Amino acid sequence: MVELKWLYEFILIIYGLSLFGYFIDFVQDNRRVNRIAFWLLSLVWIIQTFFLFYVIIIEKSFPVVTLNDSLFFYSWILVTISLLANKLFPVHFIVFFTNVFSFFILLLFLLTDAQKNWQEHAVQFVHEIVIAHITIAITSYGFFTLSFLLSIMYLIQYKLLKRKKGFKWMWRFADLNQLDSYAFKTVTIGVPLLLIAIILGIVWAYVSDALFYWVDLKTIGSFFVLAIYVVYLVIRLWKKYKGRTIAMYNTVAFLLLLVNFLLFSTLSKFHF
Repeated sequence: MVELKWLYEFILIIYGLSLFGYFIDFVQDNRRVNRIAFWLLSLVWIIQTFFLFYVIIIEKSFPVVTLNDSLFFYSWILVTISLLANKLFPVHFIVFFTNVFSFFILLLFLLTDAQKNWQEHAVQFVHEIVIAHITIAITSYGFFTLSFLLSIMYLIQYKLLKRKKGFKWMWRFADLNQLDSYAFKTVTIGVPLLLIAIILGIVWAYVSDALFYWVDLKTIGSFFVLAIYVVYLVIRLWKKYKGRTIAMYNTVAFLLLLVNFLLFSTLSKFHF
């Protein structure tokens, strides 16, 4: 069972990296990252297919008898469709969101299967999921913090240039275009990390029988923070907002993130 736990963890790590790569490609249209994400997802599909044939050929059963088995088969179908769509249709939007949903279903299957069959190892596996949830969420906050600092640097330098002051030490800053670009790239990294953390947290809460509340302030706050940064990407990419306006938006977004992290956590019924 310990070896199976490691395999489950390996699948989740590979799938998470693939999901991360597909998001980067979705935002930046990076074909190199898309290829890496595709091969990582292909590895997940190969492992799933091996399990599927093992159940059909060795155990002489088809994995649709129970709800838990159906989750595994459903996830396999979604991964298969995603791989085909990635090669046949240049629609990155649907590929990414299919993978988000498939990751959720696969995670739900792995956790419920662990609790059903692993006994003492299930508790450890579920505990590791919540540790991963917290670690990834805080890591995403780190990238949002860096983006905030870059936006602050942008606003300071913009103000100094307007007033024609500070030229003696302004060389220590990057130029405005670089600051704007770096702030955007760090948000691009932070958003998929926060999305993965939220998925891990929701599935963990349901499977572990924790007192999960959709109306919990921290839960609502996390979705709100994610939505704020998704809007940042939308107005940056599709509305073509750059410079001072987007830097100010990013600053406000980070302040709201701090409210969620420092205040809503203390008011939550199950966080911290």
